[in-house]
Amino acid sequence: MFKLFKKKPAALRIGDTAPNFEAETTSGKIKFHEWIGDSYAMLFSHPKDFTPVCSTELSRTAALKPEFDKRNTKVMGLSVDSVGDHAMWENDIGDVAKHFNGAALNFPLIADNDKKVAELYGMIHPGELDNLTIRSVFIIGPDKKIKLIMTYPASTGRNFLEILRALDSIQLTAQHKVATPVDWKHGDDCIIVPGLSDDEAKDLFPNGWNALKSYLRLVPDPSKK
Repeated sequence: MFKLFKKKPAALRIGDTAPNFEAETTSGKIKFHEWIGDSYAMLFSHPKDFTPVCSTELSRTAALKPEFDKRNTKVMGLSVDSVGDHAMWENDIGDVAKHFNGAALNFPLIADNDKKVAELYGMIHPGELDNLTIRSVFIIGPDKKIKLIMTYPASTGRNFLEILRALDSIQLTAQHKVATPVDWKHGDDCIIVPGLSDDEAKDLFPNGWNALKSYLRLVPDPSKK
């Protein structure tokens, strides 16, 4: 006798279209793709309101929001708490901000009480937390494609400066035929993509490059021209 099991949704991958949804947030009801518009977006989840690590993360993200704004990137948080809980928690986020280079909350939080968005994005990992969202990060482009996925355990607060660094790389490599090496940051030398021949590279990089290997050609950050 065969037993039927509910099929799990396929895990999202880089390059997939970010699932669209409607949700209640602390800034009102939104349709996700419409909310993104022509911007990039960072959708990130935290396990629970009124918890210590989450309070530090959201206050720090609020302080960095001007940096996301410079990069044409909207920010939205999510947990399975209610809009009311989110609203009450805002004061706590502001209170702890000064201890973590943070700021008062200045971006919307999704109230995903029914866990529909969390399940859509695979944010619930029963092996780590039971019925709560893990620390997931999705960077989504104006084309609504997923550009980056990061997942952290509940006990580890994220480094949002690293997320900004990765965002810089994503936006740079979307505009230029380069990749970014280990520990790269905005303004550092980049790598000409291997698929570009030397003859083709001469047209794009007329000042030449530093070839460490035939496949590893360094050029100045093309966005700094």
